[in-house]
Amino acid sequence: MKRFRVYADTSVFGGCFDKEFVIESKLFFADIRDGKFILVISATTLRELERAPGKVQKVLNDLPPTNVEIIESSDEISFLRDKYLEAGILDPDSDADAEHIASASVADVDFVVSWNFKHIVHFEKIAGYQAVNLLNGYKAIRIYSPKEVVESEKE
Repeated sequence: MKRFRVYADTSVFGGCFDKEFVIESKLFFADIRDGKFILVISATTLRELERAPGKVQKVLNDLPPTNVEIIESSDEISFLRDKYLEAGILDPDSDADAEHIASASVADVDFVVSWNFKHIVHFEKIAGYQAVNLLNGYKAIRIYSPKEVVESEKE
């Protein structure tokens, strides 16, 4: 069975400590630990986690390294990030969010998960990312909230 390579932005890590997102965030990371998904994160994620509380950093540190893939920064990621910004998908002050999507696109992940409904998991933003990707030779990126990719405990 194929293991999906899933890019998670920092909001999913913090979601483990947010009343609204805790259940699905913890289920998502349990799926990583169980080997259902391979977690893909970027240098952007690592930079943001460095500024996060220790308990949020611990979520990553508690995952088996064999189930985690880290994408290094590259000129290709910077190029694609800048294309998103030039297209007006996001404002320049949201360049880290654009960099998350660029990292995931360059890494050719199966999909992205995020709790960021303003800049990432939003139908207009997703359409913009997909259009820029296709114009620049990348596949259309699939973006979901963790709630859409985990099995509810009630199922």
